[in-house]
Amino acid sequence: MVTLTTEEQDSLTAARDRIQLDLQTVLDQQLLPSPLKEAVHHAVMLGGKRIRPALTYATAIMHEPILNIAARRAAVAIELIHCYSLVHDDLPCMDDDELRRGQPTCHKVFGEATALLAGDILQTMAFEVLNSNYFSQDTEKTPRDMVVSSQQSCVLAQAANRMVQGQVLDLSAENKTISELDLETIHLNKTGALIQAAIGMGALSVGIEMRDSLYSQLIEFGGFLGLAYQVQDDILDVTASTEALGKTAGLDQRNQKATYPSIIGLDKATALAQDLHQRAFNALKSLPYSAKDMEPLEGIARFLLNREQ
Repeated sequence: MVTLTTEEQDSLTAARDRIQLDLQTVLDQQLLPSPLKEAVHHAVMLGGKRIRPALTYATAIMHEPILNIAARRAAVAIELIHCYSLVHDDLPCMDDDELRRGQPTCHKVFGEATALLAGDILQTMAFEVLNSNYFSQDTEKTPRDMVVSSQQSCVLAQAANRMVQGQVLDLSAENKTISELDLETIHLNKTGALIQAAIGMGALSVGIEMRDSLYSQLIEFGGFLGLAYQVQDDILDVTASTEALGKTAGLDQRNQKATYPSIIGLDKATALAQDLHQRAFNALKSLPYSAKDMEPLEGIARFLLNREQ
């Protein structure tokens, strides 16, 4: 097992601390009625690895050492979309889970209707944040700011669209035998799309254009990382405990989900996760940055390879 360096661990901790503060700032300024306000707070603020916003930060600071406001807004937006997806995934009509991040799921605490609406408003809130003046003292955005937020909104909307499509394919594959290629398509959309978007939005925040080859290289890295993340998730559902995961272990098997261990076996799935992470590391090495600049991104990749929850 490859352990994180002190610098990599510090970077992840700092990212979690930053996103927690920014998420709280945004939620505090939302005028929501009860019980919606409490349900939204429950969905967003009860922990989580915060990997997607950390990827946004790491991509931005690789190019500029000071984290910019556009990256901070993007990080909040991507995490709000992720949290909305978790609330909806846990509903009885989807994966029907009772635990998330070690706590009762949103619908178990507030009821299905409120949980559904909490997910809905988190989705719209994400785009509000992207196009707002959060974290800035300026009352108006510059033309460049507006271009960046517009581009980031498009990237996030497309990723959320792909995520929903992946979820539909995932539900359709229950109780069926599908090919490994079909499973890859599910997970590149269901999980990989938001991870690629987190990186892409970070790149846009520092002026990297979507037509640039550097942007394409970063998205390629995100594709490998996103798929590796899901393969590892499938493995942990089999090998980890409910206490370690913070969600119900063995749920995929109970719901007869198509997973990598169920299709290719646990050993091959483990080897695949390691291979995908290596491809992600190789994609990083091709970027025109110093090893020091890429430490935060490398640290996230190492963390995901060795995570136990």
